[in-house]
Amino acid sequence: MADRVTVPSVRARKRAAGSEPIVMITAYDTPTAAAVDAGGVDVVLVGDSMANAVLGYPDTLHVDVADMAHHVGAVHRAGTRALVVADMPWLSYHLDPVDAVRNAAVLVRAGAEAVKLEGGAVRVPVIEALVSAEIPVMGHLGLTPQSVHAMGGYRVQARDEAAAAALLEDARAIEAAGCFAVVLEGVPDVVAAAVTDRLAVPTIGIGAGPACDGQVLVFHDLVGFGTGRPAKFVRRYAELHDMASAAVAAWAVDVRAGSFPSDAETYHATGPGSGSPPVG
Repeated sequence: MADRVTVPSVRARKRAAGSEPIVMITAYDTPTAAAVDAGGVDVVLVGDSMANAVLGYPDTLHVDVADMAHHVGAVHRAGTRALVVADMPWLSYHLDPVDAVRNAAVLVRAGAEAVKLEGGAVRVPVIEALVSAEIPVMGHLGLTPQSVHAMGGYRVQARDEAAAAALLEDARAIEAAGCFAVVLEGVPDVVAAAVTDRLAVPTIGIGAGPACDGQVLVFHDLVGFGTGRPAKFVRRYAELHDMASAAVAAWAVDVRAGSFPSDAETYHATGPGSGSPPVG
């Protein structure tokens, strides 16, 4: 069996140094975590995207630390080889560093081996506090879903030269504060490539082109399990929603026809007196 993936091993994964790209995917429960781990991913992200993907909310702002800890525990119980990273939800790290450390500790005790948070230079004090508490931190820049209202929607970021320069400065700031990797979401490919080239820690892209040191997708988007139109950067590898619906429809037909359960799918009494139950 291959060695377990660790924070130091992820930190060292730069493609420019000859490393294979990092493969990261979301999971929110035990069977999904087991499935993606068997698929050979390096990092399982227990993302606040569960709000959209499995809980039916319109954005990621509707989950809290208790929600995240519940799902982190479920993923942890899968016993993955992959590194388990947990998103810190909105308002769990925005007030002050002490509050952030306490909230991150809840996620670590639930089974996370690292946490991920959104934002650039403004997050430096929080990142430094978490790292000082021995809690590894993954950064997240570009399109940051917890800032959906401030951004005016889910829009590609860093399109112009000034915004791209600001993104690079934010990336350098959070790297210096101690982040072991940085997710780049929803930015032009040339911007992601420039940031990747200038950071010593790996970048993991989602809608950021092929030059990053790794890639991440939401599990439900990758396997087509859910409704709604996928984003441009999603490649579908299965259509599980259609497959599951077809399976349930076939079972419903069998139930209504009286062919389920069959004799082979039914428990039978054995031994003396195993016929019809007594009457009266």
